[in-house]
Amino acid sequence: MSNSHMLSRVEDNRVLILERTFDAPRDLVFKMFKEPEYLKRWWGPKGWELPVCQMDFRPGGVWHYCMKCVDQGQGPFYGMESWGKGTYREIREPEKIVYVDVFSDAEGHTNEDMPATDVALEFVDMGSKTKLINRSVYSSEEALKTVLDMGMEQGISETWDRLEEALQSLK
Repeated sequence: MSNSHMLSRVEDNRVLILERTFDAPRDLVFKMFKEPEYLKRWWGPKGWELPVCQMDFRPGGVWHYCMKCVDQGQGPFYGMESWGKGTYREIREPEKIVYVDVFSDAEGHTNEDMPATDVALEFVDMGSKTKLINRSVYSSEEALKTVLDMGMEQGISETWDRLEEALQSLK
C-alpha cells in the first residue's frame, strides 16, 4: 500500500479515525495547520478554495473559515460557500492539535442543526516522514452517519491529497 492511501476506521460507533503518512518532516506538516497562508494552499476538497481564514492559534482561540467551490465542473456546488469554526482546546507543537469543529455562518454563529465534532490531530515523527492521525468524536452514531453520508471521508481524502501536493511544493 502506498503512502498516499488514507486508512479509516470507526470505533464505538461515533469515533472516526483517519490516518495517513506524509512524505515531509513533522515540523513542516504541523506548520501547514498553524499558518493561515499555508492552510489556504490546501484546505478543502478538490475544486474548493479558502477565501476566508481567520485564525487565533492558541488554546481558547478561534479559527473561522469559509470554503468556496470554484470548480464549474461540480455543477450545483459551484459558487457554494461552507462556513466553519474551530475552537482550539489544546496545542502541543509539533505533536498535537485538539479543537472543537462546528458548522457556522459568515458571522461566526454556530449552526446548531449540524453536529459538532471533537477533533484531535496527532503528528507522529517518522524521520523524514510524518504520520497524521485524525480522531474525530461525534455526539452520536447518527451524527457520525450524517457526515459520512455527506461524503466526509472522500472530502478529507481529497483534502489530504492537496496537503501532500502543498508539502512537496515547499520541501
